[in-house]
Amino acid sequence: MIRHRPFGSGHPYSEDTEQRRPALPLAGEPLALGVRASAEIESVELELVVTDADGVESAEAIALGRVPRSSRGQLVDGGHLASAQARLARAAGGWATTIAAPPAGSRLRYRFTGLDAAGRAQRTRWFDVAPASWRAAPDALVRVLGHDRLVPGSVRLLADGERVHRVRFDLPLEPGEHVTGFGERFDALDHRGRSLDAVVFEQYKSQGAERKTYLPMPFAHVVGGAGWGFHVRTSRRSWYDLGESRADRLVVEVEVDAADAPAGSAQEPVVELAVYDGAPAEVLGAFLDEVGRPEELPDWVFRLWASGNEWNTQAEVMRQLDLHREHDVPVGSVVIEAWSDERTFTAFRDARYEVRADGAPHRLADFEFPAEGAWPDPKGMVDELHARGIRVHLWQIPLMKLRPHPEGQAKADAEAAIREGVLLREPDGRGGLRPYRNRGWWFPLSLMPDLADPRAARWWTEKRRYLVEELGIDGFKTDGGEHAWGRELVSLDGSRGDEANNRFPVAYAAAYGELLRSAGKSPVTFSRAGFTGSQAHGAFWAGDENSTWEAFRWSMFAGLSSAASGILYWGWDLAGFSGPVPGAELYLRATAASVFVPIMQYHSEFNHHRAPSRDRTPWNIAEQSGDERVLPVFRELAQLRERLVPYLAAEARESIRSSVPLMRPVYFDHPGLESAWTHPLQWFLGRELFVSPVVTEGESRHEVALPPGDWVDAWTGEPVAGDRVFEVEVPIDRVPVYVRAAAWPGLREVFAG
Repeated sequence: MIRHRPFGSGHPYSEDTEQRRPALPLAGEPLALGVRASAEIESVELELVVTDADGVESAEAIALGRVPRSSRGQLVDGGHLASAQARLARAAGGWATTIAAPPAGSRLRYRFTGLDAAGRAQRTRWFDVAPASWRAAPDALVRVLGHDRLVPGSVRLLADGERVHRVRFDLPLEPGEHVTGFGERFDALDHRGRSLDAVVFEQYKSQGAERKTYLPMPFAHVVGGAGWGFHVRTSRRSWYDLGESRADRLVVEVEVDAADAPAGSAQEPVVELAVYDGAPAEVLGAFLDEVGRPEELPDWVFRLWASGNEWNTQAEVMRQLDLHREHDVPVGSVVIEAWSDERTFTAFRDARYEVRADGAPHRLADFEFPAEGAWPDPKGMVDELHARGIRVHLWQIPLMKLRPHPEGQAKADAEAAIREGVLLREPDGRGGLRPYRNRGWWFPLSLMPDLADPRAARWWTEKRRYLVEELGIDGFKTDGGEHAWGRELVSLDGSRGDEANNRFPVAYAAAYGELLRSAGKSPVTFSRAGFTGSQAHGAFWAGDENSTWEAFRWSMFAGLSSAASGILYWGWDLAGFSGPVPGAELYLRATAASVFVPIMQYHSEFNHHRAPSRDRTPWNIAEQSGDERVLPVFRELAQLRERLVPYLAAEARESIRSSVPLMRPVYFDHPGLESAWTHPLQWFLGRELFVSPVVTEGESRHEVALPPGDWVDAWTGEPVAGDRVFEVEVPIDRVPVYVRAAAWPGLREVFAG
């Protein structure tokens, strides 16, 4: 076997030996060409044919050298995902060489030949590519809607004579302006002086260090001067140099796909840039008018959410919910992750049923639940939880597993999906298309439905309808929306992956929301991945993280940047979900902060039921830490959250009306206030509350930068003057919270308990 894939796996941050690097050659620049070959191949040769601008051909043969094959995986530690990744992270042999890409205007044809010890040859097909180069372009190449802030003469395009592949242009940055937004960002609130990109990516842990995100958006606020913002109207990947290379310029680069105009002829616009003037709320409102506003979700989403990946039997789910009742910890939702057979993702583990060879949906009556099984009576369980006022959500993944080789209903479903034509596709190497196989390290080689296609989305969600209509499920944790990799993927509407991949998680949540809505329920989905347009589809959490103080701070940045980008219902796995359990101080400080974000929830990763337990329940943290404060403080905070629900629900409605985020950075109300940037991890919660959480280990006194206004300390009822920085004592059962003086009479009882 000898294989060359010009675009590699499609991983946005890692290149494979068997790809072309860069995938789009730059004229005159180094170009690496490589293959992956099976063990019997002992030598590989590159046949290279260059046709210059005058049509003159030249050919040469180049021997390739052995190189380690790069891994598409990421470094991870522990947990149920590690073993899956480790299989992909093992290095394999590869072959590569580096040449200088030919000049602009030429074309490059090449193929590889591998020889075994007996001289037998294996060859790839011929590949053809034209090197591209950057050139100046007219400003009209960028269509600006709104105030034209384009720096004159800054537009450049990357083209190969036939297609335009990228466009780059500059926007001005004035002294004192801060650049923020860009979807969910974990590393900072103000990105001025840095560079980042916008592409959906599954960064398993350490998102703040890696500066990669599940939920990017090509949208930003520029705060501190006149006040403005922008939205690059694209679903393709884009890059932003935010004053890093030149302090007075914001450089935008965007992937495009347009015909290259002949020299001297007019070039049609290939990028649309919406520019909004005004205060942050006005900028966000104009953006939401374009891309969709949040839909109001029921009040119960503001109650505590509880889950653990080891709650994988009915008995364990009920045991944990009984413990909430025993310890007087109010809980509003339980997310059951490990419920399904993890082959179909539609049937409870251990359920007995007849396989439907045509892949048609089952109904609840089709299943028998053995008394000795993991889920002897799921309907009874859901009914009991509903009777306790607890909503039930089930975990999902938008993939059809093909490893190990599927059997039973999973096999029938896969065959039906192929037969019905509801899957994403990829080139088969012979000029045709085949079903796309997941290239990521999680559930590798799985099939993937095209949930942006209405027919395919219905086919997929109808198999889950019984869960909603008959079992009574209230929502879905729509996990893993990041698995559409590669520019050459083909959607059912004909769009390619470079245009469609970032849109997939938006369509994923929308499809499940429509299922719930069609069954008479609120469209409560709980996603980690998203893109422009996700604002209108359910709730979100910040993804997978360790239980560390650093990750705590990263998550707070994520919440504030998400809110600034229009995500209303947001939360995180308080104190982290992975690795050793957090200590008592981290757990309680994170709990206190979580009381004052839109979604309060805890969760824990699967740990193979090893002792000690890694559940993030307060009773387990109390036992593991030996700290007798954990249970009473958690209880007090959870009960406070319960009393806050009416306020949160009312303020969410106001947020939808006004475009002012529910959890919002200080600059939304005070764009010229310097402490909005010197103390970034503080926020308003609705119109009447200001929160300054403790996010540093060992802090007994905490510095608060209180915005202007008349305030009341929520815990003492004492008046506090705003527009100043001061220190307060922060015992473990308190987070600095201030109530606007005018609102104190109506909120006094919330904090009085």
